[in-house]
Amino acid sequence: MNKTLLWAGVSVAIMAAVVAFVLMSGEPPASPVAVEATDATPAPAQPATPAPASRRPVSGPRIERADFEPRNWMTHGRTYDEQRFSPLDRVNEGNVESLALAWYVDLPTRRGLEATPLVVDGRMYTTGAWSVVYALDAATGEELWTYDPEVPRSHGALACCDVVNRGVALWNQNVYVATLDGRLLALDAGTGSLVWETPSTDPALPYTIVGAPRVVKEHVIIGNSGARFGVRGYVSAYDVRTGELAWRFYTVPGDPEQPSESQALERAAATWEGDAWWRDGGAGGTVSDAIAYDPALGLLYIGTGGGSPTSRFARSPGGGDNLYLSSIIALNPDSGEYVWHYQTTPGETRGYGATQHLMLAELPMEGGSRKVLMQAAMNGFFYILDAATGELLSADSFVPVNWATGVDLETGRPVENPGADFATLPQFTMPSPFGAHNWQPMAFHPGNGLVYVPTIEMPWVFGQDRGFRHRPNRWNSGTDAMLAALPDDPADAQKALEPIGGALIAWDPIRRRQTWRVEHAGAWNGGLLSTAGNLIFQGTADGRLNAWSATSGRRLWYAETQTGVTAPPITYAVDDEQYVAVMAGWGGWFALAGGRAALTPGMRNVSRVLVYKAGGTASLPPLPDMPPLPEPPVMQVSAGELVVGKKLYHDHCAVCHGEGAVSAGVLPDLRRLSQNQHAQWEDIVLNGSLAEQGMPGFSSELIDSDAEAIRAYVIKRARDES
Repeated sequence: MNKTLLWAGVSVAIMAAVVAFVLMSGEPPASPVAVEATDATPAPAQPATPAPASRRPVSGPRIERADFEPRNWMTHGRTYDEQRFSPLDRVNEGNVESLALAWYVDLPTRRGLEATPLVVDGRMYTTGAWSVVYALDAATGEELWTYDPEVPRSHGALACCDVVNRGVALWNQNVYVATLDGRLLALDAGTGSLVWETPSTDPALPYTIVGAPRVVKEHVIIGNSGARFGVRGYVSAYDVRTGELAWRFYTVPGDPEQPSESQALERAAATWEGDAWWRDGGAGGTVSDAIAYDPALGLLYIGTGGGSPTSRFARSPGGGDNLYLSSIIALNPDSGEYVWHYQTTPGETRGYGATQHLMLAELPMEGGSRKVLMQAAMNGFFYILDAATGELLSADSFVPVNWATGVDLETGRPVENPGADFATLPQFTMPSPFGAHNWQPMAFHPGNGLVYVPTIEMPWVFGQDRGFRHRPNRWNSGTDAMLAALPDDPADAQKALEPIGGALIAWDPIRRRQTWRVEHAGAWNGGLLSTAGNLIFQGTADGRLNAWSATSGRRLWYAETQTGVTAPPITYAVDDEQYVAVMAGWGGWFALAGGRAALTPGMRNVSRVLVYKAGGTASLPPLPDMPPLPEPPVMQVSAGELVVGKKLYHDHCAVCHGEGAVSAGVLPDLRRLSQNQHAQWEDIVLNGSLAEQGMPGFSSELIDSDAEAIRAYVIKRARDES
């Protein structure tokens, strides 16, 4: 056995003993509905943990010592290194079968839930759709307060990946949340009242924010989204007390006629060609989610997204690496100054951003140990970088990849496969634009040195959109969406779906290989939690929360959730009880756009907080039956009109209502429209009569005959599936 890993295991055992010693020592706004149950079965013996006499403020030193109070989950990844490992082991391999539902809270929405709840001193703080914040009693689910920032529903039309929110940050006595429409708010943790509010994006531009803030050295750190709509990416730091902007780091160059904001951007500008990227609103590179911090090194790490438009052939036709797209960047957290970067996908053209989970760890290397940064990137390679310098230490494919044959460790660049270049002809490619790993967090287990990754395996056909033109406030990819559309015939579509799937893999970063693997029925599954009880928890698209052995991958427990789960679970303790919690609600980019690939038969979207403990006795109510598809109206159209309608649908509608006009259960399934809704089709699609509900009008891009062609295609799809 590797001695370093052996000592890592011993250190976990020692930490558990220390922890035990410390514990012994001392849609429309509405209220959520909590349902709890009392224990019927006594829990196994464990040293009691008295409730705290007062709620101490969350601070940097407190987060840095998080392992000494594992009852709490004080920041997004539990610790600044974002490992998502909990030292709690009351629930373990030997007794996990006793887990059952303790309480649940129904949220007043039917949109996706992606938040990581935070728990401090018996209180849970989490978010739902439309950036609504909930404070709950962590032992019972009782509502303490709710804050609705009243995001205009029309802003949902600018959200590439649903109206989700990934959680809050805590500092001192405040809760910090970023809203979908680009504001940063500080709320009083005790009452939920507004302390301050500041805009973090230009409201005139198609920015959104879905990511969770982090607080580092008295600064609230937050990025934004909207690259596919044409914005310029950046990350900002705000004073925790006042909301005043402390610094801002832009990730891509700005107006070529204006001076660059930094020397780093001067260097980046030389890697861009033409002016389409600036002329059309912005170059992308948004910092939507991935943030980590190393207090010892004094470095803040961010991951940047892909470009706008997505295809470099449309964005920067002369070529170039297009820095700092698809990059991992280290910054000085005091000033926002650039320190180093590593670009995972130079000249990115397939949507392979680098906004996936960034994780810090200390690994045994070269006879000693080394601080590293790890990312299982969207492009299919697992990267390990030196956390201090950005030096590439290893890069290995963790799913089937054919766009590159590997990564050159000397240059740090991918060895691209010439046959995957779609400059001239469309190409069958893996991974797809959904990535080999998306936003759903990984987890690390320091006892065995393994990283656990929720993976996606999905092929795609990339080809240029020869008629591409930038559409303001719309999705701009520059690729032909029709090339990857499934056949309309249900049997043919089912055959085409067979290669699509997901898996949970255990990755050994030292041996650079997969240790074990669990296949999933769906491709889009939840983030991960690892615990000292030798357990891995994950929710899945088929409506389950699962627990696996961290060493073998054997499933030890599961609970039915009635809806797909993409959010990562957490674990915490109140008094002498350990809980496992997850936000359950099907949604996000894949659930909106994936259509038949994202649809699990019989699955519905139900938005809930679910919390489990040993011997819990709560139960979920049964779901109502799904009504059959209504009889579609009669419409006489030619085969040619249907071809036009299918292309227009996939160009303008599929990203929200699903590939093939099949909704995966989040937004309305257009095949289920009533006769009255069909009668209002033109008013909705062209004139924007439902704009305040997030459905924009397309009169600037479509004419009457286009709208009718799309409706004809929708009616045909209803008949195909009936």
